[in-house]
Amino acid sequence: MTHTRYAFVKARWHADIVDRALDGFLELIPAEQVDVFDVPGAFEMPLFSRTLAATGRYAAVAAAALVVDGGIYRHEFVAQAVVDGLMRAGMETGVPILSVSLTPHQYQETEHHKQIYRAHFVEKGREAANAALMIGKARAAMAA
Repeated sequence: MTHTRYAFVKARWHADIVDRALDGFLELIPAEQVDVFDVPGAFEMPLFSRTLAATGRYAAVAAAALVVDGGIYRHEFVAQAVVDGLMRAGMETGVPILSVSLTPHQYQETEHHKQIYRAHFVEKGREAANAALMIGKARAAMAA
């Protein structure tokens, strides 16, 4: 069975930036085919994405977050746990879980940085949509 629905999970920390990834995703995949879910933060994305993938409803799940250094080194642990968890969720369910989880080396709460990362998240959303579509085509070719 070929799925034409996609799930898009967004962390609410830095929502003004993270939401731009959905904008980019929707440039390539019609909104009618995308179910959008909000989670509190990046750390919640792997389990929620796994739960969505396990439903069997989605061709792929994209998960977007911005994990920044808020003056403590905890962000590195969170970022690693998120990426590992997303990969594990995809491996366990067999559904592609696409990470749009970014951890900039240096991020400052300035309008200049916000503009840069908003634009970057649009591009990353497009990349996730492209990946979802490419994986779908490859799976369809394998099934043929």
